[in-house]
Amino acid sequence: MKVLQTERLVLRWLNPGDAAFILELVNDPSWLTYIGDKGVRTLRDAEDYIRNGPVDMYRRFGFGLYLVESRKDAEPLGMCGLIKRESLEDVDLGFAFLPRFRGKGYAYEAAVATMAYGKSVFGLPRIVAIVSRDNLPSRNLLDRLGFRFERTAALKPNDEEIELYATPT
Repeated sequence: MKVLQTERLVLRWLNPGDAAFILELVNDPSWLTYIGDKGVRTLRDAEDYIRNGPVDMYRRFGFGLYLVESRKDAEPLGMCGLIKRESLEDVDLGFAFLPRFRGKGYAYEAAVATMAYGKSVFGLPRIVAIVSRDNLPSRNLLDRLGFRFERTAALKPNDEEIELYATPT
C-alpha cells in the first residue's frame, strides 16, 4: 500500500515480497554496526522480519517502517518510518538506506515526508529518534531535520546506551 509520495520517492508498506531487499539492508555493515544484528540470514528470515516487525506494526498502530523506493523506476533504496517501541513513550523516526543511495538526500526527503505524515494523520505532537553515539551521519541528518539531543537511554536493561533526540513541541 502506497503511503506517501515526494518529488523523487514513494514510501509504501513493506510486504514479504520485499524479502531480498530486506536481507541485503539488514546485513549491510552500517546496519549491523549502528542498529544491530537482527539474525536475518535467509529470505525466509527476511519474510518473518517483515511480518513480525513492520506488518505487525501497521496492524497495531496504522504506521511502521516503510519501504522507500525511487519514483522513477520503483527501485528499493531504503526504509523510513515511524516506530512505536514499548520502551519509549513517544513514537520514533527510523531510517536506513543501502550504501549506494546514501548522501543523495533521499533519507532527508523521506524523513521530512514521514514526520509531516505522522503529525497530520496520526496527530503525533512529538517525534523522537534514537541513534548510536558514534553514528555521525544519522546524527547530522537529525540535526538537519530539527531534532535536538535530549538524553541518553537504554532500550532494554543492560543494553548499551543510545542518544535520544526529539523534535520541538
